[in-house]
Amino acid sequence: MDQVKVAAVLLKPIPKNIKCMQYLLGFASYYRNHIRNASHITCSLYKLCSKDIVFQITKERRDAYERIKHQLTNAPVLILPHFELPFNLYINAACSQGLGEALHQGQIVDGEPRE
Repeated sequence: MDQVKVAAVLLKPIPKNIKCMQYLLGFASYYRNHIRNASHITCSLYKLCSKDIVFQITKERRDAYERIKHQLTNAPVLILPHFELPFNLYINAACSQGLGEALHQGQIVDGEPRE
């Protein structure tokens, strides 16, 4: 995300109506693949867009808004892989309901090791 968008997100006040909330959620949805637990964070905000719910900003929703703002403005650095370097495959089969996995590759970014 470029610096102009980052500044705009940081200056944006909490939405005061459904239309503004939908705009925010659409913007966040565009970057959802880069936000850890995006659906969990925005769940209470999406509920505000329902016709059956009175639009009311609670502490939980305010916290969710601040978390999504933080995630949008402090996104992790995504780098293209180097196919000549090794990959690490992490697998989590701890629960009986599913299997989780992640493919990582350690690289040096700005003099710091990243995975």
